[in-house]
Amino acid sequence: MDPIDRIAAALERLAPPPPAAADPLAHPAYVWRDDVLVAARAFAPLPLELLHGVDAQKAALVGNLERLAAGHAAQDTLLWGARGTGKSALVKAAVAAVQAAGGALALIEVLAERIDTLPRLFADVAGVARAFAIFLDDLGFDAAADARTLRSLLEGGAEARPANARLIVTSNRRHLIPRDIHDQENAINPRDAIDDQMALADRFGLSLGFHVVDQEAYLAIVRGYAERHGLTFDAADAVQWATRRGSRSGRVAWQYVVDLAGRAGRSL
Repeated sequence: MDPIDRIAAALERLAPPPPAAADPLAHPAYVWRDDVLVAARAFAPLPLELLHGVDAQKAALVGNLERLAAGHAAQDTLLWGARGTGKSALVKAAVAAVQAAGGALALIEVLAERIDTLPRLFADVAGVARAFAIFLDDLGFDAAADARTLRSLLEGGAEARPANARLIVTSNRRHLIPRDIHDQENAINPRDAIDDQMALADRFGLSLGFHVVDQEAYLAIVRGYAERHGLTFDAADAVQWATRRGSRSGRVAWQYVVDLAGRAGRSL
């Protein structure tokens, strides 16, 4: 074999071809990987009824996704707030609920660092007879300039997004960009600096806030998980677990139930 051919063959082995694109009509959820749709290996969201303390957020998100699945006007959505309060869980549970009701909807998860490839994804799904919730989880930017690509996609870009695709974004920051007082003080016009930071969040038609739960809500979440898995728990023990973790949230409640099951010699 010619040396150049050997080098080419070696490079092909080191860099295998991208995966084949999955059928966009065949699966409930996908990941956007190497600029192709790949079927999610496992999509098993929590039932909506296990998500406590977020009834208003549930109703708003499910209603918006139902409209999207029906081919009606729907909003891009931002879910913001404290860590572990159920933002990501609600996105997946809401999509699954719409699917269970017969809605022609799929979830596509896109890594935050792949935002620049979203136009390619929009082009791929534009002609598909199905709606898509494009999910960007735990999104945040260090500076306003870093958010320009997403801001352009949400509003003002030269090419409109397809009507069957809407962005669903979760973030720990309400405005996605830190409001740096030093930058505001050094700006020529401090008000312009604040407006630039808020401009991205303002482009989401639906904004849903999530907050740290109180003890009663935390115990309700624990109870829901425990009952679903046939476990009994002591409320004082569950509170002590949250105290040691320094937080009360849906995530901490689930971690407690996992520990409870392990102590009982059970798997989940």
